[in-house]
Formats: sequence, C-alpha cells, structure tokens
Amino acid sequence: MITRNGLLLVFWFLLDKGFLAPLHAPPQRRMGREQHLRGVEGLGLRRHVASGVQRVKRGWVWNQFFVLEEYMGSEPQYVGKLHTDLDRGDSDVKYTLSGEGVGTIFTIDQTTGDIHALMGLDREVKSYYTLRAQAVDMNTGRPLEPESEFIIKIQDVNDNEPKFLDGPYTACVPEMSPGGTFVMQVTATDADDPSYGNSARIVYSILHGQPYFSVDSKTGVIRTALPNMDREVKELYQVLIQAKDMGGQLGGLAGTTTINITLSDVNDNPPRFSKSIFHLRVPESSLVGSAVGKIRAHDLDSEKNAEVEYSIVPGDEGHMFNITSNGHSQEGIIVLSEHLDYETKRSYTFKVEASNAHLDPRFLHRGPFKDTATVKVNVLDVDEPPVFTKTSYTIDVYEDTPVSTIIGSVTAQDLDASTSAVRYSIEWKRPVDGCFDIDTVEGTISTTEMLDRESNRQHNIFVVATKVNNPLLSNKVTVTVNVLDVNEFPPELTILFDTFVCENAKVGQVIQTINATDKDLPTVGQKFFFKSPREIRNRNFTVRDFGNNTAGIVTKRVGFQRRVQEYYVVPVVVEDSGYPAQSSTGTLTVRVCACETDGSLLSCTAEAVFLPVGLSTGAVMAILLCMVILLVIVVLYVGLRRQKKRETLMSSKEDIRDNVVHYDVEGGGEEDTHAFDMGTLRNTKAIKENMLRRGTGSWSDVTTQTEINGSTPTTEGSTNIIRDYIHQRLQENHLGFSAPPYDSLATYAYEGDGSVAESLSSIESWTVDGREDFRYLSEWGPSFKTLTPHPCSHRPDTLTHLS
Repeated sequence: MITRNGLLLVFWFLLDKGFLAPLHAPPQRRMGREQHLRGVEGLGLRRHVASGVQRVKRGWVWNQFFVLEEYMGSEPQYVGKLHTDLDRGDSDVKYTLSGEGVGTIFTIDQTTGDIHALMGLDREVKSYYTLRAQAVDMNTGRPLEPESEFIIKIQDVNDNEPKFLDGPYTACVPEMSPGGTFVMQVTATDADDPSYGNSARIVYSILHGQPYFSVDSKTGVIRTALPNMDREVKELYQVLIQAKDMGGQLGGLAGTTTINITLSDVNDNPPRFSKSIFHLRVPESSLVGSAVGKIRAHDLDSEKNAEVEYSIVPGDEGHMFNITSNGHSQEGIIVLSEHLDYETKRSYTFKVEASNAHLDPRFLHRGPFKDTATVKVNVLDVDEPPVFTKTSYTIDVYEDTPVSTIIGSVTAQDLDASTSAVRYSIEWKRPVDGCFDIDTVEGTISTTEMLDRESNRQHNIFVVATKVNNPLLSNKVTVTVNVLDVNEFPPELTILFDTFVCENAKVGQVIQTINATDKDLPTVGQKFFFKSPREIRNRNFTVRDFGNNTAGIVTKRVGFQRRVQEYYVVPVVVEDSGYPAQSSTGTLTVRVCACETDGSLLSCTAEAVFLPVGLSTGAVMAILLCMVILLVIVVLYVGLRRQKKRETLMSSKEDIRDNVVHYDVEGGGEEDTHAFDMGTLRNTKAIKENMLRRGTGSWSDVTTQTEINGSTPTTEGSTNIIRDYIHQRLQENHLGFSAPPYDSLATYAYEGDGSVAESLSSIESWTVDGREDFRYLSEWGPSFKTLTPHPCSHRPDTLTHLS
C-alpha cells in the first residue's frame, strides 16, 4: 500500500512540473506522408510559480511517423512536424531531437519543428527508428515540455524478389510410379513486409518440366504428372520452378530454381542372353579349377536389380564343369571341375540358366525373370606325357635276395593319338637309390646289391617315364620297396629274472611271469613260444605258455626248504614263429624264502631283507626304529662310563698331594683346601688299579714306598713316584676312551724340588722339622686345624690347566 501511494505521489509530481504533454496525430499533407505534433486541450497540469501553484494544460502527446523506403528524390524527405501549444509563433520555443540516426539520417528545424530524412532508407535493413523530442525555452533553455519518445516507421515497398535459399535441388523418385507421387517440396522466401500489401505473397509455377511433373502453386509441392515413367527410357529430368510475389500479378517480382529429378531403378526387367548358344574351347591339359570361358546375360536394370545368378541345368553333360557369377561384371565364369581327356571325349554340351537375385513382386506378372542358353565346350588335343598304370607302386623283397634279381616292374604308356614309345629310368636322389636298377624298355626293377633290413627296411625310389618322340614330356611315379625280414636272430628273454619261491608254495602256483624280445623286425605281430628243455627233467618247476607272448614259472611240488636247498636254476626255451624258426635258452634263478600265509615275503637271505617284495613299509620303519634305540643306549652307556670314572678318580682325599687349579679369583689362602678335589692325587689305590688295568706299569713301579711315616717328611723317592704318576695320567688322557674332546687340551706340569722354578706352593715357605710337632694347633679350633702339618706335608704340587 505504501509503494502504491509512493508511485502516485511521484506521478503527481511529474504532472505538476509539466514534464508530460499530450501528443495529437498531425493532419495529413504532402501526399498523406507528413505528420506533425500539436497541443490539445484536455488534461491540465499544475505549474509552480512564485506566487503559488498554477494549473496549465498538457502541451502535447506523441504518435508514430511513417516514411517510405527507397526514396530517390533530390531534396530531403519530409517526415513530420513537432508542435506544442506553448508555441505562440514568436520563436520563443526551441525543438530538440535525439535518438537513433539523429544528425545522420534525421534532422529537425529547431524553430518550426519540421523533421526530414537526409537519405534513403531500407526497411529490410531496419524497419523503424526510436527518437526523443523536447521543447525548451529559446531564451532560458528551460524545458517547456517533458521529453517525449516516438517512433519513425519505414513503410515497405515491393523491392525484393522471392528467393530459393536451398536451390538448386536434387530429388529422386522410383520409376514406374503412379501419377501424383510426391517428389519433394520447395520453399521461396521474400524479404518484403508480409503484413503490408501483397509484396510478400508468393505463387509457384513450372517453367520447364511439363508434362512429367507438376507443382502446387501455394505450397510448392512437386509431384509426378505422368504414371509409369521408365528409367530405361529416360533417367534424369530437369525441372525449372518459378516463385512470384504480388500474388502472381503483373508487376510482381519473381525468382527461379532448378530441380534435378532422377528416376531410381526397380527390378522390372529380366536378364536376357544375347545369343542362344555359346561355343567354348579348352585344352585337355587344363587344370581342375581353371576357367574355361565366360558368358553373360544382359539386364537393363542397375545396381542390385541387375545382379544375375548363373547355374548349370542338371541332366546334361555339365557335371564336368561349374559356373560362378562375377558380381562386378555380371558375367558367368565356367570352371573345369574334372580332368579332360581328348582321347576319351572330345566335346561337352549343357545348358546355363541366368536369373535375377533380387525380385520385385510388383512385376512378377510380366513373366519369369530368367533366361536359358546352351553352352558347347570342345576339347582340344594336347601332346601329353606318358601315364603310369598306377599312381604308385609297392614291391616286397626279402633281405637275402641275390644281386640282379628282378623284384618288380612298372608300366607307362602314351595315350595320345601318336602313340609314342616310352623309356624308363630311375631318378637318383640319395646314395641308397643305387641299390636298384631298371630296364629302360621293359620297366623291370632289379637289385644291384644285397639288401639289409636292419640298416634300411624301406626304400622310396622315383621311376621316370619319357616319350621317345618328345623327350621333354615325362612323368614319374613313386616305387616303395619294402625289405622283408629273414628270421636270423633268435628271441631272448627280456630280463634274466631273479625270483623267489615261498617255502609254503602250493603245487601249480605261478611264481613269475616272463616275456621275450626279438631283434628281427617288425616287433609288432611277433609270436613267441615258451617251454622247458626236453633233455632236462625238472621235478621242481615247469614253464607254462600263456599264448600271449608271455609265460609263467609254475611249481610242481610243495615243501621247499632253505635249509635243504637255497637256490634253484630253471632253464626256459624261447622260440619265435619265423622261418626258419629260431630259439634260445635262458635261465632263471629261484631263491627259497620264508613267506606269510598270503604269500608276502618275510625273509630269504641277508640280501632278501631289503627286497621290496619281502618287506612292507611298516616293517622297514620298525627295523630302523630299533636301530636308533640301540644307538641311543650305546651313547648313554659310554657317557655314564666316562662320568663314573671321573668321579672315582676325584673321590679320595687321603693323598697328601695337592691339585692346584689356576683361576683368576683370589682364594682363601691355605685354609681353602676344600676348593680343590684332592682325591685324584691322594688315592694311591686308584693309581695302582689304573696302572694294572691299562697295563702301563707294575706294582714294583708304584710300591717303591707305599708306607710313609706320619712324622717323616716326603723324600726324593716319593717325588719320583708322583712324577711317574703325572706322566701316567697324561698317557691316559691321550689314549684312553674317556679322554677329553679333541678341541680340548689337558696339561699336567710338575713343580717342586726337582723343577727349575722349584716349588711355588706356600707349603714350601717354611722348613719342616721332624722334631717339631704342631699337632697341638688342632686344639685351637677349626680355623687352625688346617695348619696342623700332615706327616707327609712335604709334597710336590700338581698344576692342572685346561684350555
């Protein structure tokens, strides 16, 4: 509501200022083409003055002007006149003009308000111009009237002819079409104003192309005027169409275009042979598949409607030939399908039929679309090479055939009318072909050297037959010579079998199947016979021939025992079926074995344990497991023996000799005797037993002084005994079964009075006097007990170093 009141207030303000004025249509003058603006009485406008508000009349209203296009006069063309009621004729009002074309196309007289066009206008370029006019006070320049907009419209004249923008045109219509068949539609355009007069009203007509075609005068649709126009008579038509404006009246402008109309083909013509019989000639030496000749049936149609299919009519002599159609040339090509022989038949006659491949049902009433002609083929005689009676020959000959023996023959003859003689020869290609020769006249083949089947069991030679009267004509044939085997090798057992028989075998039991081989060829089809030698009577085994080139070794009794006889030898005679028959004798070794009730082998001899036929997988695994267990027991036993001996040697503590072991940690002095195992050097009984057990010494070596007085110090003799003992221990470590591993080193070094460094023991740091008795120190307590000297305290030390 506020917006509408605001708009009303703005509209009232404009009216009050006098910016809007009525514009009246001007009176017609100058041939009705001049118009002007003038003031009219009516709606009043209020004008503000110094003393108050004054109501004034609206000065002018606008209307459109008209001006003719294409003006050709020498003076500017008058368009119209602007006028306001405020103009009293005292030249106090000035008229201004602005907008499109002002100053270049349009101009105005500022005093009178007359508007003129300075140049000719074209409506087809621009149909109207929009301008703005205003009246101002000449003296003050104050607008007397608000600026008003008006239009100058260009009035059309017929200055453009109709035009076919897409011409020339091309169209196609099937031949034999009925009258009135649609061809195409053409359209012309006129640039003149269709809303003003008849300048743009077009009428179509045919200037050239009658009476075959017609055109609709209003729509421009072109149709056939005559029915059944034949393409074979005339294929292309050129039609000239005219389009005229002003409704076709006199003085109208016209435009033309050309339409090229083609009659498309339909299959309305059958194929026709140009003659009823065709004569062809072909040499008898022509190859199968070669072309004999060509025939053609003409069809007046075009493209696919002219495609012709050819076929030979069955029932005549046409089985020697085939015919194919050439889609490009529409010819029928006659091809030879079998070999020709002038001497057998010299001419062939048959019929060929030509028909359309694509038929049009609309024209079948005109009759069959096919034609027939006769073809006669004459065979020409050609001088040909000799012809063998067979395509190949096969001759069988034994390998022991004497030299120069005739083994076979070939025959060739000349089939020509001249009947020339024939000569034969062998074409040598390999050295082995020299094993044969041929009679040049008779064609008989003979051997030139002995044949060996084992080196070459088949020979392929080529025999050439040549005409005597024309040596250039020759023919050749393959002769295969198969060398037959002479039975010269005896058969042999395939493998010299070594088998076994169970102790619990039954009578008639087959214990082994045997077969044989023969070096004579062929291996396929050989027949072998197996039997026992007649001169040997075997009460244990016999040979049974199965009749399929295999035989079996069969038991003849029961009660085989290994304790009585472990092996039996069975001779076997093998004979072939050749001529003369060849035979050989082979032997089989039969071992007596213990078996289970089902015939499974248990044991034969020491070697039989490992025979796959006697042991199952479970038995082998059990044997291996037992062996592993025994080996583990032995290893454990040896280890325990070593440990027990080591503990025995270190258990005694009665010997006065000390075992000094080198280590890096400071000990407890002389009191720390518990840190060492003194048993090894103290146990003199063990020394004696070891020496007696090893055989390295006698009692006399170690009993030099076995009893030592508790108060008497160690003498030089006891030092020798200890030295010998250490030497004994070194020998035991190197030679005994309990010696350390080879990557260890046991060293026993002697120290004491007899050594260069003398004694290193703290025991030798003071002199022992036999008269002094320090046994009373033991009464001082456990800490002084170890200081109490032993009766044999003067002792050498043993240094042990292991690395």
